[in-house]
This record gives sequence, C-alpha cells and structure tokens, in this order.
Amino acid sequence: MELLFIALLGIIIGGAGRYLLPWRHTHGAALMPAVGGIAAMVLWVALTWAGLKWNGGVIWWVALIGTGVVVAAVDLLLGRLRTRSDAALHDTVSKHGLPA
Repeated sequence: MELLFIALLGIIIGGAGRYLLPWRHTHGAALMPAVGGIAAMVLWVALTWAGLKWNGGVIWWVALIGTGVVVAAVDLLLGRLRTRSDAALHDTVSKHGLPA
C-alpha cells in the first residue's frame, strides 16, 4: 500500500516539476509525472531492500527528496539535449534543405 502512496506522491512531484522547471517546452506533459512516479517507486524499493522500515520517516523523506532530484536532473538534461538537437537539425535543414 505504501508503494502506491509513494508512486502517487512521485507523480505529484513530477507534475510540479513539469511546471516549475525551465525546460517544459522541450517535452510532453506526461513525461515528468511518469519520471517522478517511476523514480519514487524505484527509490522506495531500493530503500526497503537496504533495510529501512516503511513506518519510519527517513524512508519517506529520502524517497521524496530523491524523486525531486531525479525529476530536476532529467528535465535539465533532456532540455539541454533537445535544444542542442533541434538547433543542429535547424542548421542542417537551413543549409541543405529537407531530405528527400
């Protein structure tokens, strides 16, 4: 049941990151909530395997803060890569035209 709660909180963190982080125009609306949900669940499972108890506060804070860090990192990395790729494609098309 806790895995469901942490997944929901991860989706909420990803949704907040979608609108608070600067590169939102470079990806779709569902990507960051999906990344947040997956990151939260993976962190939760890893932390339970590491021996943290689900009824302790530490596992919740580490999983949620870690989810925020993962969402921010993915947004920043993906935004930079997408912007660089779009600029390269624009240069290629403007020099050589569209491929046949």
